[in-house]
Amino acid sequence: MDVSQIREEYKKASLSRKDLPEDPFVLFEKWMQQAFESQIEQANAMALATVNEEQQPSLRTVLLKYYDERGFVFFTNYGSRKAVEIEQNPRVALLFSWIPLQRQIRIRGLAERASKAEALKYFATRPRGSQLGAWVSPQSTVISSRALLTAKFEEMKRKFAQGQVPLPDHWGGYRVRPQAIEFWQGRESRLHDRFLYELQADDRWEISRLAP
Repeated sequence: MDVSQIREEYKKASLSRKDLPEDPFVLFEKWMQQAFESQIEQANAMALATVNEEQQPSLRTVLLKYYDERGFVFFTNYGSRKAVEIEQNPRVALLFSWIPLQRQIRIRGLAERASKAEALKYFATRPRGSQLGAWVSPQSTVISSRALLTAKFEEMKRKFAQGQVPLPDHWGGYRVRPQAIEFWQGRESRLHDRFLYELQADDRWEISRLAP
């Protein structure tokens, strides 16, 4: 298949400096709301990039579960590749790609573990099957077959048949504290609008327009 001639002209919106709030989280909230209103499937999906000790990057999609002025939170198995690499090197990057809106948000920052209280609060809201799944999967490790997972799942169903499923010690959240947030809006002739917020030492955000 020849993909070289697949093209689309970006005409849906624009972004100008005068319309930017001083706080990037205000614009993030607006764009996230518009993404959900546009019925983009799993608008809270974001790519997460980590780097291992050999400086080899890894990329995968995770789900943003909540955010505030402190950063962006997702949850995972602490034995997973992403968690191991974060513990080795907390410098990470996030990407929200909302193609139907011709928009992207790129985030660079430092990841840190969310508190156990935050993990408990979110874990309690998960469907029971997802709670059990957190106990089942040795995430990112080699397994012999899917049957192994199925058998372990049935074992956990029996083990926790009575009462609530407890939070596993190996499962919890990470918060990405942003140091830079870029908002990208597609424009005609590939002359896109790009604005970069960079966090300064005094906790002020400096805004710059980037060339497309």
